[in-house]
Amino acid sequence: MADEAKRRERDALLHTHRKILFKVAAVYARGVEDRRDLAQEIALQVWRSFGIYDPSRSFSTWMYRVALNVGLSHARRQRDRPESLDASLIDSLGGGTPIEEPDERLLQLSRAIESLAPLDRALILLYLDELPHAEIAAVLGMSESNTGTRIARLKQRLRRQLTGATNVRPTT
Repeated sequence: MADEAKRRERDALLHTHRKILFKVAAVYARGVEDRRDLAQEIALQVWRSFGIYDPSRSFSTWMYRVALNVGLSHARRQRDRPESLDASLIDSLGGGTPIEEPDERLLQLSRAIESLAPLDRALILLYLDELPHAEIAAVLGMSESNTGTRIARLKQRLRRQLTGATNVRPTT
């Protein structure tokens, strides 16, 4: 009976936080099929790892950690297989709701994020998902101050890349 209750709990948590699977897959996989495969691989790893989840901690933080580890591993395996940006990726970035006509700025941002190193992509994904710095730090295994510094530098780098500016000062 306890096993059945644990299985139902695991299923409910996975269902509630399933968007995490798709967000991470959208960042680390390019084609539609590749994204589906990666999302399935992430779900399988979350399922397998559920036994080590500590219920006293945030499930979404733990799930992001598992998902990003799988995504980073996927990115390392795919590093030798560069492909061009799949425009349909842009359609799914808004939480799975297709965008009728993607804004050119959104396309540029997606390309800029794609050009980042895998760990920096993870950092930006979590930042754009509006996670607090403490939670981002917990997911990525870095200090909160390092997280804040890296986010500020990444924002500045993306701003320069998107505006073509070479000497942009961060705004306060």
